Amino acid sequence: MAMGQGGITILVGTTKGAFLISAGSDRQGWTVNGPFCDGWPINHIIGDPATGLLWAGGGGEWHGAGVWRSEDSGATWQVAKLTKGLIDDWAATNPQLAAMMNWTARPLPFADQFSQIWSLGYAHGALYAGTKPARLLSSRDGGKSWEEVQGLRDHPSAGSWNPGGAGLVLHTILSDPANAKKLWVGISAAGVFATEDGGSTWERRNRLSNTKPSTEHTHPAAPRDGEIGHCVHNMMRAPGTADLLYQQNHHGVWRSADGGRSWDDITRGLPSTFGFPICVHPRDPETVWTVPLNGDMAGRFPPDAAAAVWRSRDGGETWQAMRDGLPQQACYFTVLRQAMARDEHEPVGLYLGTNSGSVFASLDEGENWHEIARHLPTILSIEALDRR
Repeated sequence: MAMGQGGITILVGTTKGAFLISAGSDRQGWTVNGPFCDGWPINHIIGDPATGLLWAGGGGEWHGAGVWRSEDSGATWQVAKLTKGLIDDWAATNPQLAAMMNWTARPLPFADQFSQIWSLGYAHGALYAGTKPARLLSSRDGGKSWEEVQGLRDHPSAGSWNPGGAGLVLHTILSDPANAKKLWVGISAAGVFATEDGGSTWERRNRLSNTKPSTEHTHPAAPRDGEIGHCVHNMMRAPGTADLLYQQNHHGVWRSADGGRSWDDITRGLPSTFGFPICVHPRDPETVWTVPLNGDMAGRFPPDAAAAVWRSRDGGETWQAMRDGLPQQACYFTVLRQAMARDEHEPVGLYLGTNSGSVFASLDEGENWHEIARHLPTILSIEALDRR
């Protein structure tokens, strides 16, 4: 079943396909539909509210990498397969397996150059995709055909990019609503990169601010040598004309008032330096939410096994824990880097997904939470789509 007209749909990427969780404009009576995309691992799913187009990126060792597309709000899906997987090698020499898997040979534009699509972004009529290993692709026909943004791979630092625990992945793509030539990407573990000429050239932007010193740490991903650390986990652009960015990385929460050219540490007041997602209010650039975890070597679950979303109303100067409705005992789930999102309602709705298969929603900017879905596969990403 596809999402209906009007209301809101939560787009959920999981290890076993894409799911759509839908409600009316009152954000009540949630229904879960799926799985879609033939059960592929889906790292990120996004949509265009103006047209109803949906895109889901994912894949892996078995399927290869691809971007699924739905032109009918999720009722049917077609895949633009980009690289080969084990199924292609096996089915090419085994007609019985090919028939069982409904496999047919097809041109693969990127052969075996990458294994997964990790992130998607849509702006100014262009669709972008980030891959593992880290490359940036673009499509000018809504995801039917793709080409690489060569300027990023040609960056002088590319040879020194190091994979994080999940491999070298391009997981965050941001755009400027007023300028189609401005983009930011986040790569683990290479940091933040920005272009202001549509992708021809890129600048690496990881410098620590001189105005707000950061605490020194011994962790290899911690800030040092004048840089914030290259293992960025997630990043969002705040609303407005200023290039105000926030990021959660491997060792803190950070704010940049100059489009990433310098970064201030705003972790003080949070219970830990480690976490994955970051989320910014659609109208108030000073309101931001994050989900701290207890540390990369300590289990990566909420501190004290009690879940909380932490909110700042002053750009990270102070933080407040929001716990109402979230599990407060024996809570060992993880919220991954792309598994938190917000809608554009008044008040703003927040949504987070866990690796234990639950989706929690808050319809009052984090004050109160309730579970709107459970027992899904491991949740890799969450986006909120306001249907028009």
